[in-house]
Amino acid sequence: MNVPASTAPQVPPQNEAGGQESARARPQNEPRRNEQARGPQPQSPQGQSPQPPNQEPQQSQQAQQSQQAQQPTRHQPQPHRPQSTRPPSTRGADTRALTQVLFGQLKELEPGTPEHDRVRGALIEANLPLVRYAAARFRSRNEPMEDVVQVGTIGLINAIDRFDPDRGVQFPTFAMPTVVGEIKRYFRDNVRTVHVPRRLHELWVQVNGATEDLTTAHGRSPTTAEIAERLKIGEDEVLACIEAGRSYHATSLEAAQEGDGLPGLLDRLGYEDPALAGVEHRDLVRHLLVQLPEREQRILMLRYYSNLTQSQISQELGVSQMHVSRLLARSFARLRSANRIEA
Repeated sequence: MNVPASTAPQVPPQNEAGGQESARARPQNEPRRNEQARGPQPQSPQGQSPQPPNQEPQQSQQAQQSQQAQQPTRHQPQPHRPQSTRPPSTRGADTRALTQVLFGQLKELEPGTPEHDRVRGALIEANLPLVRYAAARFRSRNEPMEDVVQVGTIGLINAIDRFDPDRGVQFPTFAMPTVVGEIKRYFRDNVRTVHVPRRLHELWVQVNGATEDLTTAHGRSPTTAEIAERLKIGEDEVLACIEAGRSYHATSLEAAQEGDGLPGLLDRLGYEDPALAGVEHRDLVRHLLVQLPEREQRILMLRYYSNLTQSQISQELGVSQMHVSRLLARSFARLRSANRIEA
């Protein structure tokens, strides 16, 4: 069926041109795009007819796509950019320069003032990496690293208080022996369970070094003779050094032995027998009794082993009590005379 030309919607040519011009101009005008996204706008006062219905969804879809394309870039978080790190040599140079400046300020301040304490604290904080570097040399001592750093910090404070910048010596060169010495003193005096002489402690360090070298060279643990030959010392000294090296930590007596499944050392230790003191006396009495006549031996056995009285002994032997008393006195005299210890 043909539709009359008068009833079909006519689109003026100038409206298409105007629509294309406005479509090209809208991406540059943000408020105008938002208005198109909300719906069709009223006709401009120049008398132009409204946009055709089939172009409104396309313009609205274009506006939404442009908003979606801009929205991620508006709210997208910026990627993390790693900060540029300076090489350790540059950081060390900055620390040395800062230390020199702080020592110059510290020299001009009076001790005990708040400003002096502030500069002194800044010096301590700036040189804490030096303490951590020195403490890292003692990681194999099985001691908490925090304790070692605290002890090294005490040495750092002592070095700061004694340092004189006018002598022309770098502070790390001056402070390192003080920090290391404080840490070594801590291990020598406080960590060891048993105090070890200084000579054995120094020799123990040499024994450890020789043990590592010989193990690397031979592919096995070296013997005591090989270590002694390497250090030109006796085997007894090597054994003493090894025992001294075990004095850092004491082993609990109640701890079970690892590997062999045996009970703790406390369960395997002997105890003092209360009759141990009488062993020598019994042996001595036995040696002296054989020198007495048989009747006197029997009287002594009945009196001191069977705990009988003299009356009971006299009834047992058929003699008088007085005679038993004289026999006992004579037996004691013979035993005392034959006892070489009392003599």
